[in-house]
Amino acid sequence: MAEPAVSGRRRLAIIDVARGIAIIAMVLYHATWDLGPDFFGLIGINAAQDPILVVIARTIAGSFLFLVGVGLVLAHQRGLRPKPFLRRLAIIIGAALLITIVTRLAIPHSYARFGILHSIAAASVIGFAFLCAPIWLVLVAAVAAFAAPSLLASPFFNDPVWLWLGLSTFVPDMIDYEPVLPWVGPTLVGIAATRISLSVGLDARWANWQPTSAVGRGVIIAGRWSLVIYLIHQPILLGMIYLIVLALGRPVPVLF
Repeated sequence: MAEPAVSGRRRLAIIDVARGIAIIAMVLYHATWDLGPDFFGLIGINAAQDPILVVIARTIAGSFLFLVGVGLVLAHQRGLRPKPFLRRLAIIIGAALLITIVTRLAIPHSYARFGILHSIAAASVIGFAFLCAPIWLVLVAAVAAFAAPSLLASPFFNDPVWLWLGLSTFVPDMIDYEPVLPWVGPTLVGIAATRISLSVGLDARWANWQPTSAVGRGVIIAGRWSLVIYLIHQPILLGMIYLIVLALGRPVPVLF
């Protein structure tokens, strides 16, 4: 769910693996959520409240946004390429709007108004603007993004029109909420880290690495198709768990 994992125009398997691990972790996290008391109630773990799972969820989101920064640098290291960037951005925005519409229909009280895809779209635009900035400035901006919600939160930003920014004094009721602040921070860190890595030649070391196991190749495929997996995994999970509930003879809860 980011810019292509390429060095120049060649894909780097290590980045696809990283993205694949992130999307697999997200699917497993959402499976735990679906099995929990807020949905099918087959397990007692509440993914939204369990401290360990909350940290895992934030780590997964941060990984995706970090990889946005990595992908931006790799895709544009030989010069800015606005057309591919805008094409990819349009796809992400379209997918984000689809998630908003579907969740608005299914869960109107807590639908996704600014979730991970919305955040990736915003971070892509902001990150693109920082691609040619000095690395020190990118890092300063990253620190500012992480600190902003603690330093600048105000009731003024509680109005729904500002919730995308992340400076409200409360967490809105959304099933997926990753506002621009602080979540653009990992993208800026990814940009700085990748530019530093390229300056010391790490991309040359990465270029020829390929996983040799079937599992590794499967993870690469998951990484390359992460957006599609993200869009379809919840309907598939819910359908599978629904069939399990029926097979167990358990009452089927009203989910929406």
